[in-house]
Amino acid sequence: MTQTERFPTDTTPDLSGHPNRRDVLAGSAGFLAAIAGLSILAQPARAQEVARPHILYILVDDLGYADVGFHGSDVKTPNVDRLAAEGSRLMQFYTQPLCTPTRAALMTGRYPMRYGLQTGVIPSGGRYGLDTAEVLLPQVLKEAGYRTALVGKWHLGHADQKYWPRQRGFDYFYGPLVGEIDHFKHEAHGITDWYRDNEMVKEPGYDTELFGADAIRLIEEHDPATPLYMYLSFTAPHTPYQAPDKYKDLYPDIADEGRKAYAAMISCMDDQVGLVLQALERRGMREDTLVIFHSDNGGTRSKMFAGEGAVAGELPPRNDPLREGKGTLYEGGTRVVALANWPGRIPAGETHGMMHVVDMLPTLAGLAQAEIAHAGQLDGMDVWQAIATGQASPREEVVYNIEPTQGALRDGKWKLYWQPILPPKVELFDLEADPSETTDLSGKEPDQLARMQARVIDLARSMAPPLFYANALHTTLSAPLATAAPGDLLNAMAQGED
Repeated sequence: MTQTERFPTDTTPDLSGHPNRRDVLAGSAGFLAAIAGLSILAQPARAQEVARPHILYILVDDLGYADVGFHGSDVKTPNVDRLAAEGSRLMQFYTQPLCTPTRAALMTGRYPMRYGLQTGVIPSGGRYGLDTAEVLLPQVLKEAGYRTALVGKWHLGHADQKYWPRQRGFDYFYGPLVGEIDHFKHEAHGITDWYRDNEMVKEPGYDTELFGADAIRLIEEHDPATPLYMYLSFTAPHTPYQAPDKYKDLYPDIADEGRKAYAAMISCMDDQVGLVLQALERRGMREDTLVIFHSDNGGTRSKMFAGEGAVAGELPPRNDPLREGKGTLYEGGTRVVALANWPGRIPAGETHGMMHVVDMLPTLAGLAQAEIAHAGQLDGMDVWQAIATGQASPREEVVYNIEPTQGALRDGKWKLYWQPILPPKVELFDLEADPSETTDLSGKEPDQLARMQARVIDLARSMAPPLFYANALHTTLSAPLATAAPGDLLNAMAQGED
């Protein structure tokens, strides 16, 4: 297989006669809006001047900050690298430290502490989900005339169908409902977790490749005259670390099998991104498509957060130069690989202003000319001008998380990490001078520390109780009596087990 065959990069426009979105908008109002949008580099962009884009929102799962080519990795990601080179690399883009909270923040534009999803993830045995009173991004865009589709992972509630994607604003859904599946069998704990709309399906194939094929099919069938919001939510490179042999063969120099499989998962995902972009080109939609790409949290560096299955050996993700990883409130868990690409509308370069995943709902709604007043009190801000023109981000504060056991807050260059439970821990960092969080300044900056602790306490007063704790307590108290056969107990004692 040649390099060209492996990593699709052909961007030749399709001449098959399919209508281009600009052709559809060639009426006077649409034409003027398109022309106004082209002036983005000459004057500040305003959402009302930009023709409503198609939106391809690509979310990847547990990707290490250092594990893409454009961050210097040996992992092969040419298609994502090209998006980064031709678009804006979002250098201070934050998420929540875990999967469910990040996805909830994206869907609602509100911090998960507002509705009880700030702690942990929804486990396979979880009975709860994202509050149905919350207004979600696909609902907002659907009301504005968008066709909405989720291809990939959901992880915002599975035990009751009221929590499922089709009931929350998506016209179409294909993929798993829970957080972790076998990538070939599409199972969690031996139970199939693979759906098309509200129906379980059983089919062979590697999940990343199936997601790409389904996204391509939807694009090929889509009428370019209707704006499309496609949420392409890959399960890669989440545990278990599994990949087709043809992708593992790309890394003969990686001896560690876990790292090899992890790298292979990322390269397979990258190939599918390239194929989806090609499909947009063929349909004449690429020039009118805003692509957002980021990870749901940092790469996994602690086995406590590796998932529900056992993982052998050293964990392969890398978050250099950031501290720690998934599940923690340090930068390695929350500052993620991110980019935005829209040909002719977003100039190539880097955006250094702070952004948080909650900002995506108001930003995308603004571009879509969608109404969001009914979405309630948002924590997100419209950061379009920061992305598209390099203006300063309106965001000066980031709430990493607030939960009963810990909290973290960023105020400008300052970051507070506070664990008030015993044994207590408090750290203050200057992220401009020390992005790797190596030097605690809490003893040298008592006034700044006190101000930020007061802010955390104020936020904590309004947080909803974590649903994770209530579910865990219910599950524990309702479980049958745990007993061991006498022989099992004797064997354990003989082996010195507790």
